[in-house]
Amino acid sequence: MHLVEVTEEIWRRLLMVREGKSCLCCGDFSEGQQAALALYGPLSRRDVGPLITGQIGQSLDGRIATTNGDVGKVSGPDGILHLHRMRALVDAVLIGVKTALHDSPQLTVRHCEGPNPARVVIDIRGRLPNDSPVLADDGSRRIIIQTDNTARTAGIEVIRLPATNGAIAPSAITEALRSEGLSSLLVEGGSFTISKFIEAGLLDLLHLALAPVLIGNGPAGLNLSQPDAQLEMAIRPETRAFTLGSELILECGLTKAASASAIPLH
Repeated sequence: MHLVEVTEEIWRRLLMVREGKSCLCCGDFSEGQQAALALYGPLSRRDVGPLITGQIGQSLDGRIATTNGDVGKVSGPDGILHLHRMRALVDAVLIGVKTALHDSPQLTVRHCEGPNPARVVIDIRGRLPNDSPVLADDGSRRIIIQTDNTARTAGIEVIRLPATNGAIAPSAITEALRSEGLSSLLVEGGSFTISKFIEAGLLDLLHLALAPVLIGNGPAGLNLSQPDAQLEMAIRPETRAFTLGSELILECGLTKAASASAIPLH
């Protein structure tokens, strides 16, 4: 278990690494500061190629909401701050239309210093209204991935991709976004979207933020469509545990890209 200490010095370093103006290897840091560099460093790096990270904020019993859909208090202040830090370090944040409609997220950086990422919504059938909070004109790029010709307000970028069986392939989404200069991605929700990226073998890192709360029932953080019946076939990611205030962050490495981007802990 690694106790994370995100000091002002460490956060400035991470933002500079994001801009290609610094490194993660030099400096005399405490164990807590080194843990912070290890936790956030992979998201800030641009020297090891594209990286796709997923984030799930859930209860100790694996729930992301109550049975009536209340998601407001699953993650505490530390978990919310962690999510905003992740947003500040990536090129773009990606969500599905169900999350955009149900949660009305802004996907901006409000709880820490740093740039707002591009905001991307997968909206196959054009269900998301143009006045949704996630599409607010604040100077950041706003991108809709859709299959139809739903009209969008000026300034909202549209990427049209074909769908198969009601879904757009994650590989097509990542290729399209990389062609737009967005290679460092945070897949923030919902569980369907994150699960599809895992099933496609495209999610490099997964951050599970466990909040100290027991909900008892409600939707799960992940819903893989073809779970393995045999445990020996189950996904077993390389996992490191970090303590961030009241939250436990599990960093799960799922691909070789995750291993290449990892910052060693001493």
